[in-house]
Amino acid sequence: MHLDVAFMTTALRQIAPLAQAAEALGFGAAWTSETQHDPFLPLALIAEHTQRLQLGTAVAIGFARSPMTLAHTAWDLAAQSNGRFILGLGTQVKPHIERRFGMPWPESPVNKLRELVLALRAIWQTWQTGAKLNVRGEYFKLTLMTPFFSPGPIAHPHIPIYIAGVNTGLARLGGEVCDGFHVHPFHTADYLRAVLRPALAEGAAKAGRAAEQIAVAASVFTYASPAERDAARGQVAFYASTPTYRPVLEHHGWGEVGERLSALAAQGAWGEMPKLISDAMLDEFALAGAPAELAGPLRARYAGLVDRVTLYQPFLPGAQDSGWQTLARELA
Repeated sequence: MHLDVAFMTTALRQIAPLAQAAEALGFGAAWTSETQHDPFLPLALIAEHTQRLQLGTAVAIGFARSPMTLAHTAWDLAAQSNGRFILGLGTQVKPHIERRFGMPWPESPVNKLRELVLALRAIWQTWQTGAKLNVRGEYFKLTLMTPFFSPGPIAHPHIPIYIAGVNTGLARLGGEVCDGFHVHPFHTADYLRAVLRPALAEGAAKAGRAAEQIAVAASVFTYASPAERDAARGQVAFYASTPTYRPVLEHHGWGEVGERLSALAAQGAWGEMPKLISDAMLDEFALAGAPAELAGPLRARYAGLVDRVTLYQPFLPGAQDSGWQTLARELA
């Protein structure tokens, strides 16, 4: 099991020292997300200032971009990093795509994401081999690529694509066409075991692949103090209020809690929401302990379920360095 790190930072000038520290402590990969900032810009700096550390998006919003713009960015990062880049894509939810990004929400998010992944692979194949570009789908038609606009071949043309999801449709798609699957931090081990892993295997079987070929990466809520426990409870409440994520709660018989949380979110009553997350619920979503104490609990919960794990907490060089190093070593 690889220990990865999420860079939750607001300034590009912080990225190089963060990346160098993460590599020195033994992290396997550094992930950036698309929240307040662009997810790709930090990755160019990570690639430049490290030698071994993998780097990727967890996630970039696929439905906010065209296949061609994504293809160019990923191709350049793969070349810059000597093949260490992983493209992680997510769909986001309908209100954000339509009202935050100003883009159309597809009739079938699964089908559009499948087309996006296949279009990316077709573009990269054209650049690497000179083959004619001929993508004709429901959502994308890409048939023009002249030498002037082709960056040409690179040394590491296979760019792993991970997609993120909570429900079975995207998990099946991950098994069918992707190299990996990002498990949303709003998950439980039982949901992963009983729902997502079988869906991944189903998709892999459809494509004639073994389920073991798809890497599973999970972000995990943890806490080591009462304040961190309260923060984790609030984060779980926030995610649990999203109707799209309701199947996780329903799997455990907590669907009614999700409905109440959605109602509170609609009212803007954010402070009331954590009160609905019981200790039993929190224990399913989060692990207690500082990094140095978590190797055993992580293995007990996720052995055989995930290949890569990221703790859902900030990484600050100089704070808990020995603990991070111990955790990376013991998980490996």
